[in-house]
Amino acid sequence: MRYMNADVVVHGTVAEGFEPVRDAFARNFTALGERGAGVVVYRDGRPVVDLWGGTRDFDGAGATGGAAPWERGTAQVVRSATKGVAAAVLLLLHQRGELDLDAPVGAYWPEFKAYGKDRVLVRHVLAHRAGVPALDRPLTPEQALDPDVAAAAVAAQAPFWEPGTDHGYHAHTYSWLTGELVRRVTGRSVRDVVADEIAGPLGLDLWIGLPASEAGRVGRLGRLAEPAAPAAAGLRTRPKPQVAAAYRDPASLTRRAFDVVSPFPDENSAAYHSAVLPASNGVATAGALARFYAALIGEVDGGARLFTPSTLALARTEASAGPDRVLVVATRLGLGYMLHGAASPLLGPTSFGHPGRGGTLAFADPESGLAFGYVTNGMGRGVTADARAQALVRAVRVAAA
Repeated sequence: MRYMNADVVVHGTVAEGFEPVRDAFARNFTALGERGAGVVVYRDGRPVVDLWGGTRDFDGAGATGGAAPWERGTAQVVRSATKGVAAAVLLLLHQRGELDLDAPVGAYWPEFKAYGKDRVLVRHVLAHRAGVPALDRPLTPEQALDPDVAAAAVAAQAPFWEPGTDHGYHAHTYSWLTGELVRRVTGRSVRDVVADEIAGPLGLDLWIGLPASEAGRVGRLGRLAEPAAPAAAGLRTRPKPQVAAAYRDPASLTRRAFDVVSPFPDENSAAYHSAVLPASNGVATAGALARFYAALIGEVDGGARLFTPSTLALARTEASAGPDRVLVVATRLGLGYMLHGAASPLLGPTSFGHPGRGGTLAFADPESGLAFGYVTNGMGRGVTADARAQALVRAVRVAAA
């Protein structure tokens, strides 16, 4: 299908009744400055929306200097949406009896016990309650891309609050907390576990540690300009004053959590794509994210699924709620996933998933049987509620009613 209006061409298909999603996707290009993106929705394990449009490279220039179109198989760095995949690895290890969520992290990773962190439980890591969202000494890009060096830095960090008593978004340290736990339990990298036990069996174009053979499929990220007509998405696009102040203040825990790596690596570089950073550098198509979340809540294509009902309950049962010490606003978290709420609006009360800072969003809603994946190369301002993603979520809500 090739849908056109006066300003934009959208490719793909929508099932009958889901036309509002196609219309919202097209409006994102005309009203909110979208450059290149894809959105896929599954219902009861089967795709009902599969759309893409725009240019693969944010600046519109491909290798030959012309516009490189976004294609169905275009993949993108999905930033913190990677956390939802990393969380699934830990929960699957628990599901198999290999990882105890109520055990101290130090039981698997003895070096982590330093400075009172012996009281940090595995479930605290998943619920962002471990107390180590920042480091006293930021990592260089080279250190951050070395999992041994970075994990040792996290192990040697004193907590910023009594572990388990409060929550704060572990924007980047989540990479080494989850990655090192997986390595200590399995002897394998998160990259290999995801490839062998999630992406491979489900046929997902999803990687944490991109193989060189797939490098040509990845779109180039860029910074999105402030929308000319933000009201078209029905959302406020500027952060609250206290949130903006926290991001500006270099001494705030907010700024320190996001500046754990300084300067941050070039997200368009081959070195960044091939690294293993389970908090931030996953590469995926919109279809892979939607199919992944569909497999968390049920069978995909009448076959494979990932979570048992009890594991699904762990993922989406509230484990942290209230003012977030890092994000400043009130957040709701299950074990590894953001839950529906004001800071991260999803489809409804049973929804769980994870955004990626600047745009990407992926989630599932067990009550309706819907799973959603949206990826973009245009990075907006928001951390948890991008206007383009929210316009699509509202359209899905209308279509599914």
